[in-house]
This record gives sequence, C-alpha cells and structure tokens, in this order.
Amino acid sequence: MRHLLDGLERFRTRVFPEKRALFSSLARGQRPSAVMICCADSRVDMQLVTQSEPGSLFVCRNAGNLVPPYGLPGATSATIEYAMQALEVPDIIVCGHSDCGAMRGLLEPASVQEMPSVRAWLRYADVSHRLLASEPHTNPKDRLARLVKLNVLTQIQHLKTHPTVAARLADGRVALHAWVYDIEHGAVEVYDWATERFERALADESLGSMHCVCLSEGVAL
Repeated sequence: MRHLLDGLERFRTRVFPEKRALFSSLARGQRPSAVMICCADSRVDMQLVTQSEPGSLFVCRNAGNLVPPYGLPGATSATIEYAMQALEVPDIIVCGHSDCGAMRGLLEPASVQEMPSVRAWLRYADVSHRLLASEPHTNPKDRLARLVKLNVLTQIQHLKTHPTVAARLADGRVALHAWVYDIEHGAVEVYDWATERFERALADESLGSMHCVCLSEGVAL
C-alpha cells in the first residue's frame, strides 16, 4: 500500500502540474477516440501500451475481455451502450492478451471449480472454446494462444448484437477491431479482415484493412 500512496504524491507534485492544461480540459468533459475492451489482468495496461493520454480511451476491463450478447445487463453492456449513445466513440477495440488466465480457465475447468462467479462469466466465451475443440489438437501453449485469438473474434460477434453498435456499423459511424497483446515481447497483433489473419501492428497500416469495419458473420482465422 505504501508504494501506492507514494505514487499519489508523485502524481500530485510532479505529473499533474506538467499536464495541468490537459486535466483542466478534461474536467469539462470527455471525447475519447476509442473504446478499449480488455482484460482485467494486472499485466495489461493498454493506455501504457498505446501511449495514450488521459481522456483518449474509454476503457472497459473484465476477466477475459468478454462481451455478453445483447439482452444480458451488466457493466460491460452498459459501458458499450454509453460509449455509443452518449459519447459516439468511432472505434471499438477488443484486445486479448498472451497467458490469459480466463482462457486458461476454459481449458482447465478444474482451476476455476471453486470460483462459481468466474465459471458463470466464462460462459460468454463458450463459442470460442467450442471452435477450438473442433480443430486439431496442439500442445497446451499453442492451444491457449489460439483460444485467445478465437475469443477476441467471438467477442466482436457479440458486440454486433448490441443495437447501438449494429446501428452505427450499418452507416459507418463505428469500426470494430480485434487485437492481441503479447506481454513478453510488447507487441500487438491486429486482425486483418481482408486476409482473415492476425498481423503485427505497424504504424503505416493504421488506415489499412486491419482497421476496416467487421461486417462478416463468421469467426475465422
């Protein structure tokens, strides 16, 4: 706890004064450029990874970066609805990550046997698990990496069931993006809807097909 209090003091005395104008502007409202749906894992800080200033990302974090289909009220659904209806955010990113504990829980049910809330939450990744089960068996590490990617794409499909997202997809007011963050190497892979593959994110591809709106109905890799 001491290091957190020390951090608060450093923020108050060093960081805040340097960004006073930014915080003054943010005190009057927010206009985030993207919604970031990512995992609650303590190793995943997408504001740090994307080098985003406060106010740039409307962040929704939960175990496994899951998106319940529309009709199931909860914090994630409320966040999506608010971002679309009130803030009109133009981009939604679902970002998975390497070594995801939630995805490991799908592969190893015994590890979450004593966690009823976690087991119930993971049902929103059931499609991802079933897709993995239909594929040839690989070693456990590769299966986990594969499940992380399948799950990100599954959650994109869930996003499209939300009316506020579907309406904006229909007229081009929002784009959906699937990312996977590699903790060990600090790299991000972005799904290219044209090639149906995850590719290493590069700055000069920021306006390319990797950031096109997802309109397909299937989940493919």
